[in-house]
Amino acid sequence: MTRGRRDPDLVRSYVRAGGRVKAARELDLVTLIRAVADPRPDHRPDQRRVLGLLSRRGALSVAELSAYLDLPASVVKILVSDLLDSGHLQCPTPAEVKPELALIKEVLHGLRALAG
Repeated sequence: MTRGRRDPDLVRSYVRAGGRVKAARELDLVTLIRAVADPRPDHRPDQRRVLGLLSRRGALSVAELSAYLDLPASVVKILVSDLLDSGHLQCPTPAEVKPELALIKEVLHGLRALAG
C-alpha cells in the first residue's frame, strides 16, 4: 500500500528551509544521522519531525529521512545541518552503528547466491 503524497505547493521547499537553498555542511545522501537531544519549543515543525523520527527509529541516512518525511533531500540536508550545528544531532562513526546480525546473515546469503 502506498499513501498519497502531500500537495507540494502547500508549503514551498524554500520556506521549509528558511529561505536557504544550500546546507551549511556537506552531507551525502548516505550520511547517517542520529538524535542526541530533545526538540526545543522554538524549533520549527519540520525540525521537530526530524528529531521525533530519529528518536523513534535510531540512526537513519539523509535519504531515509527524506523518504520518511516526504521532503526533498535538499531541504532535509538544510534541516539536518541546522540541527547538527545546534548539537541536537550527531553523525555517528561507523563503529557506533552496528547492523543487526540477521541483516549481516541476509547479505552474506545474497552474496553467496550471486557467486554460486
